[in-house]
Amino acid sequence: MTPLLQDRVALVTGAGRGLGRAHALELARHGARVLVNDLGAETPGSAAQAVVEDIRQAGGQALAHGADVTDPRQVRTMVQAAIAQWGRIDILVNNAGILRDRSFAKMSLDDFRLVLEVHLMGSVHCTHAVWDIMRAQHHGRIVMTTSSSGLYGNFGQANYGAAKMALVGLMQTLALEGERYGIRVNCLAPTAATAMTEGLLEPQALDLLAPEWVSPALVALAADEAPTRTILLAGAGCFEQAHITMTRGICLDGAELSANALIERLDEVADRRADSVPATGFEQLRHEIAKAQARRQPCAAHASDEGRAPDEGRTP
Repeated sequence: MTPLLQDRVALVTGAGRGLGRAHALELARHGARVLVNDLGAETPGSAAQAVVEDIRQAGGQALAHGADVTDPRQVRTMVQAAIAQWGRIDILVNNAGILRDRSFAKMSLDDFRLVLEVHLMGSVHCTHAVWDIMRAQHHGRIVMTTSSSGLYGNFGQANYGAAKMALVGLMQTLALEGERYGIRVNCLAPTAATAMTEGLLEPQALDLLAPEWVSPALVALAADEAPTRTILLAGAGCFEQAHITMTRGICLDGAELSANALIERLDEVADRRADSVPATGFEQLRHEIAKAQARRQPCAAHASDEGRAPDEGRTP
């Protein structure tokens, strides 16, 4: 195996167990020096300390830190610990997360906010803390952990789904802003059997959903050759890519421009033939202006022709 991350420095949040642990071990296996973040990491015998020991026993370098990702001051302290130890941060894996599943009707607003704080704001705090470091060194790889619950919805996970889709929006913009500085930002949507999914999966599925089978996708998004603005799905050794697309749609004007006409033609609006993946949010604006202008030009040309005398404008 050719190490893909030799001497790179990686910070993985929520890395004491499950996916975070698998990610930390896989990054280290590819030569990265890893800061293993998990609550209570400084406690002797903690899960994070066990991950650090596993990495060191395999010949790698690792450090544990117990910062709470919802506290930006603790996050900044953690980032400085990595800088003090290794002088740089190349890779950030925003993996920390919790579940507070209930139907929306039964969900408390406190549980909604808490899930957003950990998944979304935790990722924001960590990303903000490393952003200027990565810009200055003109190299960075940031991976947000999204989910099919955000991309496609899941009953009982309104808070989790909202947080996970928000991370996609964060990724889309940061990838654009970071491109000139060599920072590539992507999303990973994993499927794995972890403590967060305990009791949700059928027993026969558990053997197929080891967290270790997701982590190669994480390394691909952290490598020097990583893409940017990619939503990579991974589970059971299988890999897919998700896209947020825009259909060709329709254009209405004049007497047609009404909710009644739109409702009658919603199937045309939804037609996915010739759909596209916009390069930026402005593509919707450009697309709609171009369609509207194209629709009006033939009308304008026709009106101009009707107003002309028979021989007007013709070359003798």
